[in-house]
Amino acid sequence: MQKAEKTGRLAGISRIEVKGGRPVALAEVAISRASGVEGDIHGSSQKRQVAVLFRDGWEAACHDLGVVLPWTIRRANLFVDGLSAPPPGSMISVGDAVLQVQGETTPCFKMDDRYAGLQNALKPDMRGGVCCSVVQAGLVRVGDAVKKLPSAPAPVSQENPDELRS
Repeated sequence: MQKAEKTGRLAGISRIEVKGGRPVALAEVAISRASGVEGDIHGSSQKRQVAVLFRDGWEAACHDLGVVLPWTIRRANLFVDGLSAPPPGSMISVGDAVLQVQGETTPCFKMDDRYAGLQNALKPDMRGGVCCSVVQAGLVRVGDAVKKLPSAPAPVSQENPDELRS
């Protein structure tokens, strides 16, 4: 079993059920490799199956704006307390699920529709969170541990499959 590097807590779960719809808060949800967060309209995209927002980045953006906003305005699926956004390629476990960070969730113009200046406030330091693909399906609940896992070994290249073998 892999040893976790740092632990946070899942502070919130939401999903968007219809295009343009409001986020629906949940106490628990299943996350699958096929569709990401169960019932969320974005889950079929392999690069954005699960959007994860981190409290430190969100609060920094709100501080810059001089306002307190609910995290669901960001339209992310998971809200994590106690960890910062990890770089692309990182693995995180959330409850029973394991996610791989594909990249930053780039803030779009729609953020300014929710609050003026929010798009720019989310740009520094990956404050807008990360997009993840699902490596291992599982059930996640508010209050679950969220852990940054050690990096997986680099894949063996197709050109030289013996490079990592002894």
